[in-house]
Amino acid sequence: MSPERAEPGEDAGDAEPSGGAEPSETAGTPAYARVQNVVAALVPLVIGLVAAVMSWRLGVGSPAAPGPGLWPLLVGVAMVVAAALLAIRSRPRGDEEPFTRDSWTVAVAVASLLGYAFLFELVGFEVPTAALLVLWLKGLGRESWRLTVAVAATATAALYLLFITGLGVSLPHLIQL
Repeated sequence: MSPERAEPGEDAGDAEPSGGAEPSETAGTPAYARVQNVVAALVPLVIGLVAAVMSWRLGVGSPAAPGPGLWPLLVGVAMVVAAALLAIRSRPRGDEEPFTRDSWTVAVAVASLLGYAFLFELVGFEVPTAALLVLWLKGLGRESWRLTVAVAATATAALYLLFITGLGVSLPHLIQL
């Protein structure tokens, strides 16, 4: 048997390229791969830009007297530079996974965190915390109702006891003990 042929049960695609060269775009690379890689790099780029603008508005001060926005600005700029390099240099490798229905789980989780942050100030932390846990456990994790209710109630109570009662953190909350 020649060395180029795969043994039965082996995947011929697992073989290392000869000469140690970096894999290049091949005809077998899915069409969505390049776009997917660029989009994956553009998301942190946009987040970094927003963070940099918001940090600048806080005031960066000077090196001798740094303002509250200096370090967040530096992190935002670093995110923009790293994401831009990723977007420019992204080459499909052929092992990218396509976006599927399950990919929306990440979008729902991020949106629910934004909703949590918004409701936290409006309603207090108990209701949004319990609701977020129920969404994540039952909706995204497909856990049983028994486990979902038990974890949501226990975790919310534990956080209340830890932060509000134990540490005296002044979080907005509904329940007064």
